[in-house]
Amino acid sequence: MTLPALHNTSVLYRRILSQFPQDISLAFAYGSGVFKQHGTSQGQMEKNMLDFVFAVDDPVTWHTMNLLQNRKHYSILKLLGPTVISSIQNDHGASVYYNTLVPVDGRIIKYGVISTDSLIDDLIHWKTMYVAGRLHKPVRLLVQSESRKLRAALVANLKSAVTASFLMLPESFTEEDLFLQIAGLSYAGDFRMVLGEDKSKVANIVKDNIQHFRILYSNILRDCPQVVYKPHQGKLEVDKSPEGQFTQLMALPRTLQQRITKLVDPPGKNRDVEEILLQVAQDPDCGTVVQQGISSIVKSSSITQSIKGIATAGLWKTVSYSSKKLMKMWKGGRRKPSVSQMS
Repeated sequence: MTLPALHNTSVLYRRILSQFPQDISLAFAYGSGVFKQHGTSQGQMEKNMLDFVFAVDDPVTWHTMNLLQNRKHYSILKLLGPTVISSIQNDHGASVYYNTLVPVDGRIIKYGVISTDSLIDDLIHWKTMYVAGRLHKPVRLLVQSESRKLRAALVANLKSAVTASFLMLPESFTEEDLFLQIAGLSYAGDFRMVLGEDKSKVANIVKDNIQHFRILYSNILRDCPQVVYKPHQGKLEVDKSPEGQFTQLMALPRTLQQRITKLVDPPGKNRDVEEILLQVAQDPDCGTVVQQGISSIVKSSSITQSIKGIATAGLWKTVSYSSKKLMKMWKGGRRKPSVSQMS
């Protein structure tokens, strides 16, 4: 099964991609410059920064080539060379190296580079949920290699998002409830949601993109034995029995299981994961525990990646980028649309 994302690569995206080294295993564009968000006009959308992620098999070679082609994209770290840049990318934060506020073909873009191995690890195990979380939401897929391992990891990530959301939702809920929960996973615990992001961001993402979420998740929901999916009514019913919740907990990504274990198991007891998850499955606060586990992953990666971003972007670009985020947050605060108003 391939990732059911949108494959419409317009001339604009092809022109932008053509200015980078072509050894890319996965490239996608995401965010408010790519998908219309509620409360944003077409004119505003076209002024928004375009966000990209490039997964590459060999970061040192890719950065070597990119430094030759696009040296101005890099901060002062370019003086350290491609090997150090790749080390900073792989060994710190969420294993992504971002160049931001880059003018390309009449638009301002930001692009993150991640190794294919690090991406697959995040998709399967939710080690940081940094790129995996972006791929829970609709993206514009621009390049995808024939790697079966990568394809399987992309689908596994979507299934994990559904499973985690089931555990945090009541027995009966709507498609919109599910998509709001899924879209919010990668923002749970993100310190930028306190300072720097529009508080209504999750609702804005989902409101005008319900059909894109359906394209992404409908096959997974139809094939899932844990849920009764009624697509024509837009309603779902999930198994909330202890047995059903245990099955869902056992299907969660490894890092999330470990975080849940750490939250629940008293120090020194050292029970095995299966025993702890069986206990959590019978707990009325099971969904809260899962939420706390996700928040702990996201909080850690969002802080470390943001600190790394100061170095990779440079101080001036960091201040400029942060001020734009704060302005969006202020405007969002003035609108204050609630989820109930948007349903």
